[in-house]
Amino acid sequence: VQLQASGGGLVQAGGSLRLSCAASGRTFSRYAMGWFRQAPGKEREFVAAISMTSSTNYADSVKGRFTISRDNAKNTVFLQIDSLKPEDTAVYYCATPQYARYRFPSIDEYEYWGQGTLVTVSS
Repeated sequence: VQLQASGGGLVQAGGSLRLSCAASGRTFSRYAMGWFRQAPGKEREFVAAISMTSSTNYADSVKGRFTISRDNAKNTVFLQIDSLKPEDTAVYYCATPQYARYRFPSIDEYEYWGQGTLVTVSS
């Protein structure tokens, strides 16, 4: 399984970005997908997840500003980020679990990770 994240960049506070993560190597539609982020000097944290049935789950810190979605025909998961804040600055990673049975996996249940895409928000 390979995951390729893209879409990061430098944006001013209040702006928007759309991150993409293209998956390959197995039947994309059968698995949950997640987004995580890691800011400098901090641990990796959960951001959002989407189940195989497109149910969604968000970290409290991003609810109302981030939207996760998936396009099974394109084997791609997206993260729309609006109203960006400087504290959103981080490397954003997409991930997927090894097993299809996980609806909303815990971080330890994510087996495959993308390489990350850097989001920098200036004030």
